[in-house]
Amino acid sequence: MTSKRERVLDAVKALVAAALPNADVKRNLAKADRIPPGGLVIVRDGEPGEPEVMLSPLTYVYTHRIPIEVAAYETASKTREQVLDEILGAIGVAVAADRTLGGLCDFIEAEAPATDDVETAGARAGRWADAAIVAVYGTTDPLN
Repeated sequence: MTSKRERVLDAVKALVAAALPNADVKRNLAKADRIPPGGLVIVRDGEPGEPEVMLSPLTYVYTHRIPIEVAAYETASKTREQVLDEILGAIGVAVAADRTLGGLCDFIEAEAPATDDVETAGARAGRWADAAIVAVYGTTDPLN
């Protein structure tokens, strides 16, 4: 049986992929070779942190920060900032529409992004954002 942590991570990746049908959504991609035309989103495993322990019944409640890295290029009609903002906005709408990941979590929310330029010699400049989705969920076993 898949652990609760893995189910939450898979559900976050699926939520982001559904919100961005034209983007390439990966999990734990080591290094991006290129940014596809629809944008690139990397969902990292993050750190569940120390759980809050409830005793009756025994439940470990995690506040799991799941990093999301987003990259985009400009298009013929939009700047790279606008494209990146639209991608982040679509993720935000998806999070707001399903705050429990279909009942898998108690609550999820998005953190505000930090943005920066992506520059590679010989390639057009892109824009990068680091954000996170914070998922609060409980499990009866920290390894499961």
